[in-house]
Amino acid sequence: MMPFWWDMMRMLLIRLFKIGSLFALISFQLTIAAAFGQEFTYDRDEPPTTDMLMNVKETFEYEVRYGFFTLGWVDVEILPDSTLDGRQVHHMRTRIRSNSKIPFVGKDIVNYESLFSHNDKWFYAHEFWRDDIHDENYDRLRVDFDRTEELVYFYEEGEPTDTLALEEPASGGDIVFYYSRMFAGIEDSYELPVYIEGEKSTLTASSSSKTEMRSYDAFEDDVETYFSEGTTDADGPFGFSGRFKSWFMTDDLRIPLEAHVKVIFGNVKVRLIDYERHE
Repeated sequence: MMPFWWDMMRMLLIRLFKIGSLFALISFQLTIAAAFGQEFTYDRDEPPTTDMLMNVKETFEYEVRYGFFTLGWVDVEILPDSTLDGRQVHHMRTRIRSNSKIPFVGKDIVNYESLFSHNDKWFYAHEFWRDDIHDENYDRLRVDFDRTEELVYFYEEGEPTDTLALEEPASGGDIVFYYSRMFAGIEDSYELPVYIEGEKSTLTASSSSKTEMRSYDAFEDDVETYFSEGTTDADGPFGFSGRFKSWFMTDDLRIPLEAHVKVIFGNVKVRLIDYERHE
């Protein structure tokens, strides 16, 4: 599979999981709805805190489509906590699977792994790396976040490539998936620094408190959603313009549902097709 396919899938994932502009300290009054027999609670005025997002077990599967073609799938999950330098940290895995039915693509699997922590305001990364499972090429890319020196170190195939100044809340991109949910439905603009491929990019976006009903394979009935849109200065393949749109569910956890990423000949669409939640 040619490298730009993975670049594209990686960009899509980062666009899907955007961030918000202010931090809310939340006290919920909950109501109940059901989807496939699971119970979901709703508070439409306030998004979740970092603690709330880390206190549930969720798994997500997204389909990535361009026109009539399914490019692949993205799986997101939090693994059991790990230990780093004597402290307990969260472990997030994002797995990208290519669609082997597309000519000349093959059956490729790439894992993006993040070790991170959280405070009352945000999530922040300690280590981020990429494993090419199909080639048994582990730790192909790595980003280390050194908060003592306030530097971000980049490695490729174990060799150092770049060093940049650290700007909080720093991450390799994937934990934006959780960070963004804290602000869905809040009307304001916001920014987030993201460190990928030896560069720091800035993601800017805004959300709306207005809602609309949309349908997804992951849920039996239509669900109420918040809409967000924004831009990023990261370079992208296929004429990526930097513009994106996304939708979040209005439930208590603001489930990321869908993203549209503008490319030269249309939009690439990422949609949730399976979701599980366990308290």
